Amino acid sequence: MWIFLLSDWLSFAGLLLAYGILRAESPVWRHPGEPGLNIPFTALLTLVLAVSSVTIIRAYDASSAGDRQATSRWLAVTALGGLLFLIGQYAEWVGILHPGLLKEGLVFGQSAYASTFYVITGFHGLHVVAGTLYLLVTLARNLRRAVSANEVELLGLFWHFVDFVWNIVFVLVYLIPTGSSP
Repeated sequence: MWIFLLSDWLSFAGLLLAYGILRAESPVWRHPGEPGLNIPFTALLTLVLAVSSVTIIRAYDASSAGDRQATSRWLAVTALGGLLFLIGQYAEWVGILHPGLLKEGLVFGQSAYASTFYVITGFHGLHVVAGTLYLLVTLARNLRRAVSANEVELLGLFWHFVDFVWNIVFVLVYLIPTGSSP
């Protein structure tokens, strides 16, 4: 798992490095008509992932103690956090109760700002999908008494990685002001 996470981190590092280079070299980063990002909403999604990092620790603790029922409960709560994050990302991109970024004018390929946003958040979203599926498979296996604490620990490493990377993405993509051209 550690080797996989290191190689995966290199993929994210490459994307974030490309983002930094494109942003530094662009005379205009966010073009007129391109919407800004909803930082408060995304901060809430960030909190959901942070809480899910706590719940995966609880799952590991329960698994280490041999409490399969508590392990299942905490794995389910962690998977719910992943699902909520994904629903939130879908709402941000496409919209659920309000128009999403696509309808507001943030179109992939239209600018480096739009393209890097979708590539980086989409790549991370694929990791959340994979992690949520991993959680659900581990939950199902735990219900059949086929999961060890070591397996839950490895799952936890991946899930913490997903949370850690998101925090970096959130700071670089959402919190550093983008401005727009006059």
